[in-house]
Amino acid sequence: MADRPVHQAFATDARDRPPADSPRLLAGIRPDRPLGLAEHVAVHGALPAVRSRRSSLSANSRRSQHPVVAELAASGLTGRGGAGFPFARKLAAVAEASPRPAVVVNVAESEPAAMKDAVLATRSPHLILDGAEVVARVLGAREVIVWTHRGAEQVSSALQRAIGERPDAGLRWQIVAGPDRYVAGEASAVVRHLSGGPAKPTTSPPRVDQRGVDGKPTLLSNAETYAQVALIVRHGAAWFRQVGTADEPGTILVTLAGSVRSAGVVEVPFGTRLGDLLTAHGGTSEPVDAVLVGGYAGRWLPWSTAADLRLSREAFRAAGAELGVGLMAFLPARRCGLAETARLTRWLAGESAGQCGPCLNGLPSMANALDHLVRAGDVRTPPLIRRWAGQVRGRGACHHPDGVAGLVTSALEVFSGAVDAHVMDDSCAGCREPAVFAVPQHGVLTEASWR
Repeated sequence: MADRPVHQAFATDARDRPPADSPRLLAGIRPDRPLGLAEHVAVHGALPAVRSRRSSLSANSRRSQHPVVAELAASGLTGRGGAGFPFARKLAAVAEASPRPAVVVNVAESEPAAMKDAVLATRSPHLILDGAEVVARVLGAREVIVWTHRGAEQVSSALQRAIGERPDAGLRWQIVAGPDRYVAGEASAVVRHLSGGPAKPTTSPPRVDQRGVDGKPTLLSNAETYAQVALIVRHGAAWFRQVGTADEPGTILVTLAGSVRSAGVVEVPFGTRLGDLLTAHGGTSEPVDAVLVGGYAGRWLPWSTAADLRLSREAFRAAGAELGVGLMAFLPARRCGLAETARLTRWLAGESAGQCGPCLNGLPSMANALDHLVRAGDVRTPPLIRRWAGQVRGRGACHHPDGVAGLVTSALEVFSGAVDAHVMDDSCAGCREPAVFAVPQHGVLTEASWR
């Protein structure tokens, strides 16, 4: 089937665009099932044709000048997987590097409490697949690999059904379910597994956009990022920038967890004040004094500080945290934040790939020390934990030790009153409460766990 002209990829009439303040990624979703293709098209409109440059251009570098790349650059879209790298730059780099790159959609959320990609996959799967199809056509790729975790049957089934509904676009879709482990969703771990190895992170460089699946330059991004691409090719960069901030335009999916009245995934513009976001969705179910932001290996912030933060990477970094995967987990004031951190640290230590000293020795040592501090208290323990946290930072094969170190040190700061109380007395009532944030029970790790 002949391609339509590339310029049809972007809406030019305001009547073609939905209102700027209406839901975007979550538009039209149903609470009980995914949108079928006809429903998806009714909500978002048909995916405009995007011409592949594979047959018409001989130079790889020309693909980086594709109109879609230019529109994505103008939109200011950044990756929604955590790092926030400009997506157009990543796409252009892969386009220039290889005439036959790999395209990977990462739908495997390693953060146990984060649900944004799972919500997209199980409620609006075609939006993810639309974005991946556009990227594949820009790059001249013939295959799209969708990476999920084993055990995520609802996600895999929804995506498989959606793939079966789609018209033939000359693409081969492959869904691969990898190990359900915390670090197995890291980019280098994904491409290592897809290349036949264990799903363990590798050192960087080279980056996956330079050498990824089977040694090919690989465009790997998470589901939300691809879904945003699908919206931008329909409505254009100017529409995308109508919400958010100048530096971080568009919307972001946020998971609200813990002691909130409306736990779940919400879509908000970048720049939204966190306190306003929480109020708009029912507020807290009981008093809170701290929030864990970015993920389980994120940072604790006092709620008095976090409430005034704007949802932006710059604002969160200025507060000593990262926006990460958009998880906002609220801790009830009556619970012990130190005990909660000890539980998370123990789990995170057990989820490491065990490839380097910081993970093999440093993380278990910090987990043991936190357990000791919670159970018995010891004035020597907090300085020891801080020293170990400093020693593991920047020394791992991946950033897993850095995240855990940040979680632990932020807990010692935010819950300093609890630290002092535990040193003086081990009768903390909050420690006897059940865990607020659940973690999966994976059992003992073996080498086979990573295959």
